[in-house]
Amino acid sequence: MKTKLVLTAILTAFLFLHGCSNSDDNSENSELVSKSTYSSQGSYAARSSAVTSQMFPQAQQEVIETFQAIAQSIIDGDMDLLISFHAYGPKFTEFKDGALRNGGEANEAYERGVFGAVTEVVRFDANDLQVAVYYGNVANVTFHSDFHLKFGEGTETVIINNQITLLFVKTSGEWKIVHEHHSPLNQ
Repeated sequence: MKTKLVLTAILTAFLFLHGCSNSDDNSENSELVSKSTYSSQGSYAARSSAVTSQMFPQAQQEVIETFQAIAQSIIDGDMDLLISFHAYGPKFTEFKDGALRNGGEANEAYERGVFGAVTEVVRFDANDLQVAVYYGNVANVTFHSDFHLKFGEGTETVIINNQITLLFVKTSGEWKIVHEHHSPLNQ
């Protein structure tokens, strides 16, 4: 109970400080708690709306070009270039095929193993592609894959229909993948 009281006092103090403007008008401060709470919620909603509705068209185009370069690296069989589009490190994560989360080392090994073994890319379509950019330096790319790949001469084409999410962060002027999520697409 004491913890709740302390947290309530801290939150009230925060709302008080956050809700106050540079104006010294005492009439504004007479209903401080209710007004600052309302003002805080309203400004949060406005910020949230701006974050989710602002488009960043230049950044969006950069992400699309990066995504196209990733696809081309797979088509060309250039695994080093493919890997260079990832920002591997302690924050990198991947979900794939309902398995537990893995990190950069497992992702790199998988991508080199699978895409490195492709002998022909018959089709590499990203259907219903959506690129959502936030703050100009974070992008969420979602699409339904329709990949048709061959793994050797005379082999049957393997079709990969997944729901894919790629999370990009712009770092040092380049868009890098920091998270991947792949799950089967129900037909």
